[in-house]
This record gives sequence, structure tokens and C-alpha cells, in this order.
Amino acid sequence: MPEPEPRGDAAPGPAAGEFRFARLGLDDLPGLVALERRCFSMPWGEREFRLGLEGRVFNVFGLFGPGGLAAYVSFHHVVDEMEILNIAVRPELRRRGLGARLLGLALGICAGMGVRVARLEVRAGNVPALALYARFGFARVGLRRGYYTDTGEDAVLMSLDLPAPAAPGGPGAAGPPPGLDNSGAA
Repeated sequence: MPEPEPRGDAAPGPAAGEFRFARLGLDDLPGLVALERRCFSMPWGEREFRLGLEGRVFNVFGLFGPGGLAAYVSFHHVVDEMEILNIAVRPELRRRGLGARLLGLALGICAGMGVRVARLEVRAGNVPALALYARFGFARVGLRRGYYTDTGEDAVLMSLDLPAPAAPGGPGAAGPPPGLDNSGAA
């Protein structure tokens, strides 16, 4: 899961704003799967990503830097609810705000599409991710005991009410990014 905002002890290197934001697709599968394997103890494989992307079950957006895919966020949404599925950042690029940038962009995209509630689950021991979500205003709403089968760790359930989108054409009006309609489909 994501990392906290960069602090004074962050490693030197590019800042979050120096990475290109883009929607990921089937052409990005090799980099996506490689990053997933580096970041998670129970990674999704190419098959899961392919099925989800081909079937438009979820959306994946990433940040690209000099070394290729640096971070990604995956989420799905139905009507006015969204769920953050994963946020992954290359280990050597953590603590630079990439996870926070992706989370903020995903929430903004969804709010612009009329999504009113964001939900997620996170390992109870993932203190950096819990802190990041709290900074964005997520509240703990439940606990799934022994949810993660690799360790038996609990999952903390979190929720965030998103602001209503601005009136069409009004100040601050936003819609979905190019290629994404209000249903979440391309």
C-alpha cells in the first residue's frame, strides 16, 4: 500500500511532480506485473490484470519516470462508490509523495464522475498506508479479522465521503479524464 508524503529523510531523486501520469492498459502489463511482484507478498499476476483491464472491471493509472513505471493505483467504481484496490510504488522511490499523488488523482477523477464514497481495506500493520489514508480524511469503519491469508493479519476497512462535483461548466467543474466515461468504462 502507499507511502507517506516525503519528509526531510526522503532519498534524493525525482519529486512526485516530475513523473508523467497516464492511464494503463494491456501494453503496460509487463511493467505492472513486475511492480506488483516487487511490492506485495500476495501479488496479482498477469492473468488477473488482463481479465480486469479487458473486462473493464477496474481502472489502473500510473506514474512514469526515467526508469519506466514508478507507481500505480487500481480502483473500481459502481455508480457513486469506488474502492481503491491497490497502490504500489517502487521501493527505491518511496517517501517522495508518489503514493499520495496517485491517491489524490484517483479520488479527484472519481469525484468528478459523481462518486460520493471511497472505500478501501489495508493491512492493520501497514502504518505508512494508514497514515496516508488518514491524511486524506479516510476513517476506520471496520475490521476483518485474519483477512490476509499469507500472515493472518487483520484488514482495516476505511471510508471517505467525497465532495459533490461542481456544477457543469461552473468553476472547478471536472469530469472524467479523456477515455474514461462516468461509468468507469473506456
